[in-house]
Amino acid sequence: MGRFIYDASGNSVEIEDRTLAHLRIVVMNKLRRSEAFMFDVDMGDGSGRRSFWMHPSVPMQFHFYGGRQPRINRMWVEDLMQAASGPNGLTIVPEPADDPVVEEG
Repeated sequence: MGRFIYDASGNSVEIEDRTLAHLRIVVMNKLRRSEAFMFDVDMGDGSGRRSFWMHPSVPMQFHFYGGRQPRINRMWVEDLMQAASGPNGLTIVPEPADDPVVEEG
C-alpha cells in the first residue's frame, strides 16, 4: 500500500502501489503540459471521498512501500488520462484486462 501526499501540510491518502504507479504517470503527464485538474479519491478508511486540485505549483509526493516497480498497463493509463481530461476530473477507474503490459522506464 502506497501513499499519495498532497501539499506541504501532509494531506494524504493510501493507494495500492500498482494503482499509485499508474496515477503517477497520469499526474506527471498532465502537469508537464501545465494542465490543472481535479483528482477525486475514496479515502479507503470509510471516511468518504477527498478531492485534490492538481496544479504544478502544489507540492506532492508518491510514496511507494513496495520494493519492486509495478508493471504498467498502457490501456489503464489511457483510461485514467481520459478521466483526468473529462469534466469530473481524475478518478480511479478499474484496470482493463488483457493488455500487453510493458515495463516503465
